[in-house]
Amino acid sequence: MTVSQQIPVATLGVPRFGRRRELKFALESYWSGTSSAGDLLATSKALRAASWEEQRDRGVSKIPSNDFSLYDHVLDTAAMVGAIPSRYGWNRGEVPLDTYFAMARGNQGQTEDCGHAGHKEEAYGPGVTAMEMTKWFDTNYHYIVPELDDDQTFALSSSKPVDYFLEAKALGIHTRPVILGPITFLKLAKSPAEGFGPIALLPRLLPVYEQVLQRLKLSGADWVQIDEPALVLDLNPNERAAFEFAYGQLSKAAPELKIMLATYFGSLGDNLETAVSLPLAGLHIDLVRAPEQLETVGRLAPKDLVLSLGLIDGRNVWRANLPAILDGIKPIVAGWPLDRVEIAPSCSMLHVPIDLRMETELEADIRSWLAFAAQKTDELVLLARALSQGRDAVAAALKASAEAAATRLRSTKIHDPLVEGRIASIDHSMKRRESAFGERSRVQAGTLGLPPFPTTTIGSFPQTPQVRRARSAHAKGQLSYVDYEIFLKKEIESAIRWQEEIGLDVLVHGEFERNDMVQHFGEQLSGFAFTQHAWVQSYGSRYVRPPIIFGDVSRRNPMTVRWWQFAQSLTEKPVKGMLTGPVTILNWSFVRDDVPRSEACRQIALAIRDEVTDLERSGARMIQIDEAAFREGLPLRQSDWKAYLDWAVECFRIASTGVKDATRIHTHMCYSEFNEIIDAIAGMDADVISIETSRSKMELLDAFTSSKYPNEIGPGVYDIHSPRVPEVCEISDLIMLARERLSDGQLWVNPDCGLKTRKWEEVRPALMNMVAAARALRIKWPEASPSSPCGELPAGSCRP
Repeated sequence: MTVSQQIPVATLGVPRFGRRRELKFALESYWSGTSSAGDLLATSKALRAASWEEQRDRGVSKIPSNDFSLYDHVLDTAAMVGAIPSRYGWNRGEVPLDTYFAMARGNQGQTEDCGHAGHKEEAYGPGVTAMEMTKWFDTNYHYIVPELDDDQTFALSSSKPVDYFLEAKALGIHTRPVILGPITFLKLAKSPAEGFGPIALLPRLLPVYEQVLQRLKLSGADWVQIDEPALVLDLNPNERAAFEFAYGQLSKAAPELKIMLATYFGSLGDNLETAVSLPLAGLHIDLVRAPEQLETVGRLAPKDLVLSLGLIDGRNVWRANLPAILDGIKPIVAGWPLDRVEIAPSCSMLHVPIDLRMETELEADIRSWLAFAAQKTDELVLLARALSQGRDAVAAALKASAEAAATRLRSTKIHDPLVEGRIASIDHSMKRRESAFGERSRVQAGTLGLPPFPTTTIGSFPQTPQVRRARSAHAKGQLSYVDYEIFLKKEIESAIRWQEEIGLDVLVHGEFERNDMVQHFGEQLSGFAFTQHAWVQSYGSRYVRPPIIFGDVSRRNPMTVRWWQFAQSLTEKPVKGMLTGPVTILNWSFVRDDVPRSEACRQIALAIRDEVTDLERSGARMIQIDEAAFREGLPLRQSDWKAYLDWAVECFRIASTGVKDATRIHTHMCYSEFNEIIDAIAGMDADVISIETSRSKMELLDAFTSSKYPNEIGPGVYDIHSPRVPEVCEISDLIMLARERLSDGQLWVNPDCGLKTRKWEEVRPALMNMVAAARALRIKWPEASPSSPCGELPAGSCRP
């Protein structure tokens, strides 16, 4: 094969927001009203152009377009097909920008008797809630959940895929547009109609997809990438038949337009025969998560199919061992026409940071072990050159890759014999509480003396510009240690006094000293490395910098005790000790790939256990161990669940069970379909679990009801991912819905999640309304009637 015949390189998708988070600041400026829609769109257009040009210059031949999104690609798809819930007041036609953002974030609005000063009149009348948000498969990326009725109609309502293709074309860059596939879109959707499965809407949805493909072809596209990660899930016969029907139709819509069907996050498994039988021009498979499927795909797929080989990890940051990868794909090289092969990452590189070159402060050896999106792109190009021109053409690069992999495995920074010995000493007594929940609960009730429907928050309070500036100034040496301590103590004291003032029952210190709920702990543990600019999108304009776990983990010193002691010294009310759990630290980090994830998690669990017991010895009566990402790590195939849940529950129990009966252990979980894992949640045996339920209108509590979950629960009554301030009556309605599912003695009242991303002007009235709703309910507790949720509320608090 000549250089002109070099194997194509595809990226499938790349980070959207810019090296300096330009999209974040443009979005937040637009949302705050300090810049125009034109400003936002100009910034996003410049980011797309820079991304396309960089990929071209690095040697990518299959450059994606329409992988960019202002908020979320699933929301983009809902806008494209006109799946706009009626509450947003959409009147057909192109979906307006503000409607799009209202679907993602909600809208406060205003009513005549609302009484809140400073609210602007909105097109959405009395305000509108956001659509539900949950995790994208088993990643930490959040998508907006489509809402589809059984009488749903669809219409092409956004030309974004075509617009972006033409935008790149005008720059002289020929792209391969990316769209989310119709089956995955429908499987990710929810319906308010009981017993209705959105997959039944496929015949109504497909004509819109056909229009999109036809318009792309007329615009000059020759390939389109259709993402169907649902093909790695457990599918029933009806869903497999839906794939056959859908792609039979789509292949006829624009016959000259070639379809590359992209699967990722796992193995096709028992869906493989369905996938290779579809009338496609190309198929992408994930060979990082599922290398074992290469041989079967190569044997069963028709030889005229273009195989896109997902060889570079699109979800982790480790530099690839390129010679080992080349050795692993020898069977396909020997038996497949190389003119029908593409080289690609395992999935879109949305899930990794942008460019390692920005990390100038990382230790040199650790830096040499890493690769971010830019470097992974270079690795893809090197693999393509090695296959096209022979290994000698890139011999130096292959040698450097192999040496980096070997150096990492030999490094003394990775293995700690003391940690390994402690892991070996874990026994059954370290995985259980002294007494069952019923007995513990009686002891705790006598010790704490909390009222019915106790109120609390999840942990963090707003990270204001002042807090961020002080942290930054301290990190840069511009604010002394003493002055920074004084600043933090003032913030904590102010938060404690305000919580007392509004009447919260269980307080928190606000976490002003913490940059991130995982990073804060990782910085105090061995085996972690941290970055300055390695941002990854979580949702919308929210980005995180996941720590990198490169070696054995242990705790050096107490991590939170001092700040908890200070906060508790300011009040007679209980202040929760706030920790992040081992499973969440694991799942929200880039994890080492040289040991099983379960082993890394046990190491973290022992470190957190040490902190829990130190907090208890210091006087903490409540300790919250957040496991926000517990379900996130659940394998996509049900046959693999038990192994994960067994070690994840074990790790939480190792972290949490070293305390006396009188100490109440809380945990918090985000965005989880609890029906599927309720037994595991019960097995964690936390005294109180708080969960996000406001957007689902308490539907997520059904799992706890049907399983007769005995422990206490704080279902979220306030959606913190929206700037809306819920009224007292709205919160009361949610509490009443919770009371229909759970006993009064089980219920806590709290927001959905931590409040660090919100502003105080949103948080203060929302929490005051939450406390007012709980207090009103106590007036007749336990006789308050679920059928009259507003009967005992303060006058004027409910909508007419």
